[in-house]
This record gives sequence, C-alpha cells and structure tokens, in this order.
Amino acid sequence: MFANYLIGLREGLEASLIVCILIAYLVKTDRRDALKPVWLGVGVAVLVAFGFGAALEFGSQEMTFKAQEALGGSLSIVAVGLVTWMVFWMRRTARHLRTELQGKLDAALQMGTAALVVTAFLAVGREGLETSLFVWTAVHATSDGTTEPVIGALLGLATAVVLGWLFYRGALRINLAKFFTWTGGMLVVVAAGVLAYGVHDLQEADFIGGLNTLAFDISSTIAPDGWLGTLLKGVFNFQPDPTVLQVIVWCVYLVPTLALFFAPPGLLSRRPRARAEA
Repeated sequence: MFANYLIGLREGLEASLIVCILIAYLVKTDRRDALKPVWLGVGVAVLVAFGFGAALEFGSQEMTFKAQEALGGSLSIVAVGLVTWMVFWMRRTARHLRTELQGKLDAALQMGTAALVVTAFLAVGREGLETSLFVWTAVHATSDGTTEPVIGALLGLATAVVLGWLFYRGALRINLAKFFTWTGGMLVVVAAGVLAYGVHDLQEADFIGGLNTLAFDISSTIAPDGWLGTLLKGVFNFQPDPTVLQVIVWCVYLVPTLALFFAPPGLLSRRPRARAEA
C-alpha cells in the first residue's frame, strides 16, 4: 500500500499543482471567464486517464496468461522509462514550472476558448496518462489478490488533491524543489522494483529466458506471504527468489539512476565544458 500511495501522491501532486497554477493565474489576472474552458480541459484529461487505466485492466483480462505477462512486462518497462524521465524533468523545472505554465496560458488566452481547453488538457493529460500507466503496473507488481495496492494509490491521489487545494488557498507552503527531489528518489527505488518485476513477467511469457536461473532463494527465511515479505514487496517490490537477470537489471538501473538524480545540479553540464576547454 505504501509504495502505491507514494506513486499516487507524487504523480497526483504534479497534476494538482498544474491545475492550481492555471486557476490561480486566471483569478489573479481577473480572467474568471476563462475558468470554465480550463476546467473542461482538466475534466477531459481526468476522464481520458481513467479510461486508459480501465482499458488496461479490462483489456488484459481477455488475454491468455502468457499474453498478459508479455503485456504487463512490456508496459512495466515503458512506465519505468516515462517515470524516470518525469522525475528528472520535474527536479530540473520545479522552480520554473509556474513561469512556464503562465506563458503557455497567456498564449492560449489570446487564441481563444478552444486553445484554453487544449492547453489545460495537455498540461494535465500527460501527467494523468503517466499516472495511470505507472499505477497499473505497480499495482499488478505488488498485488497479492487484495485491494490494498489499489486503495493505497487512490489514497495517494486523494491526498494530492487536498494538498493541491491547500496550495491554492495559501495554507501550505513547502519547498517544492526539495519535495520533488526526495519523493523522486523514493520513486526511483519503486521503479527499480517495477522494472525487475516486468523482466520477470517477460520471462514467464517466454519472451526472454533465464526464468529458472535464480540469483538466490531465501523464501525459507523471508516468506513471501509473511509480514516482512509482504512489507518488502509492497515498498520495494522485493522478491525472495529473483532470477539472475532480475537482480542485474535492478542494479544496473537503480545505482546509476540514483547517482545521477542526486548529483549536484550542473555537474553533468560542467564535465563536457571542461573537456572542451582542455
């Protein structure tokens, strides 16, 4: 539940902040007449996101076991790629997000109602589709037949909506750059587990080999259905009997991604410049 709560909170808060910035800017500039088109775009984006999630869930139920595993594994890899790009993008642009959105909104106001709807739809829709995809893959990776993962994701989204409203009302002020940095780092750890689980799905679908080549098996020490196994699986997608390929993929993704994510800003850009000067 915790991992999916974190996903719902982290992803949902981005969308909530975007909506808050758009609405607050229109109110402050006395353009309340443009609120309806913006809310229309936001509503359509939310419906598309839920529709996308429902299509993934109900569409996969009609497939064979191997087809389901192949779809789940492929979408897990896609979701990890999107989320990785998103956390790096948000860490880089969190401080300038307000200015960027307001610039786009100014241009849309000059173009008319349709442009406002499209701007709001695109601003929220991208976050919504990413959230639906990553929540779906994460829920399937951590689900053991119970509803806790889904409840965790919904609670995270609900918390994000409340926090967004508090931001709008001015009752809550935090350092967004630090918030997105630390939650982004935790999300990278969750993504590593989703990626490893996606590789396991592809192995079960016979898409790639190595299913029976285990890196280790500590099931007798940490039972998958025990409290510790359940906790580790829910937070880190931990598996007591992973394959060698799962462990390799987990390490190859997690270590360099975290190192780059927490590297000092501008470190990577300074290296090429130093080489050019040399």
